[in-house]
Amino acid sequence: MNLKVIKEDFSICKVQSLSDIDFESNYLFIGKTDEEISVVCPSLCTPKNTLECDRGWKAFRIEGILDFSLIGILSKITSILAENKIGIFAVSTYNTDYVLTKEKDFKKAISLLENSGYKII
Repeated sequence: MNLKVIKEDFSICKVQSLSDIDFESNYLFIGKTDEEISVVCPSLCTPKNTLECDRGWKAFRIEGILDFSLIGILSKITSILAENKIGIFAVSTYNTDYVLTKEKDFKKAISLLENSGYKII
């Protein structure tokens, strides 16, 4: 299975509203509940109305379109990282899954996954 490294620095933010979001960014993940609005975006696009922000994240995605009937793909990746004490923030889209780790852990995470048989592109 191929994992594609994304060449961006990311931030995970809690925002007041969607008014300051850069919807033109190549990467943007929004989660809205009755309690909060969360945004994952390139650090250069951090909204001005951010209430809380955690910077310093790097990301990769599972390459290709994943069928909804496939089971355990994300679980296998996150298990490898968890066994090595690397925390993650995962985001899913209709097509695939994205995994973010803190920048300080990213090289180790990629190396562990490569050593476990994943092809890094």
